[in-house]
Amino acid sequence: MRPTYQPTPHGAIVYDSGLIRQLDEDIFQPQWWQAQDAVTGTAPGRGATLFVTPGRGQRWALRHYRRGGLFGPLLGDRYLWTGMARSRPWREWHLLCDLYRMNMPVPRPVAARVVRRGLLSYQADLITCQLDARPLSRVLAEAALATPQWEAIGALLRRFHEAGVCHADLNAHNILLAPDGEIYLIDLDRGRMRPRGRRGTRWQSGNIRRLRRSLDKLSAQDAGLHFDDVGWTALLHGYGRK
Repeated sequence: MRPTYQPTPHGAIVYDSGLIRQLDEDIFQPQWWQAQDAVTGTAPGRGATLFVTPGRGQRWALRHYRRGGLFGPLLGDRYLWTGMARSRPWREWHLLCDLYRMNMPVPRPVAARVVRRGLLSYQADLITCQLDARPLSRVLAEAALATPQWEAIGALLRRFHEAGVCHADLNAHNILLAPDGEIYLIDLDRGRMRPRGRRGTRWQSGNIRRLRRSLDKLSAQDAGLHFDDVGWTALLHGYGRK
């Protein structure tokens, strides 16, 4: 990977020059991709993700950052400006870059953009390589997982935790399962590297509890979801197994 930085009239862009030969800021505009007839699909979420094909056999996922939670309806896609290095896309892009170099199963980061809006706020976008995988939530809506698959998910979470990776929003939508058995973590917005060892058990346990709440919430919304305590026990067994 070759991180390259480029200032813009209202902010800056960081991108992988190994994937982008000539940068054009239009790549962050959904309308531009639609005009190129290069949109292949979308994925739901706070900031809708657009799947596009830039050519040369590549497939990208473009995500516009949008707030959730209590202040989501009020602030929409605006974030408080506290400096480029502390902006959400800058931090997520560089975290993905570090993890990808460590051969961790995350999407390869392509580019990130920060657009200043006055003195106090900014908007942001992130482009990553699209993965040939489906969210755990969607998989469970269609069929049950075998015990070894649940254990593999647990082992994946343990691998990230042992590397010191704290996922700020670990849920069933951000765990992706590929047809070849590979499992990925996506959407590391606000993710960070944390101390490992005994001092790290609190945040690690918090990650696991958050995932359980996500699965329970999905089960409450869909009585046909293929999730139960047997699967959860298998996940915990995979997480705890050395």
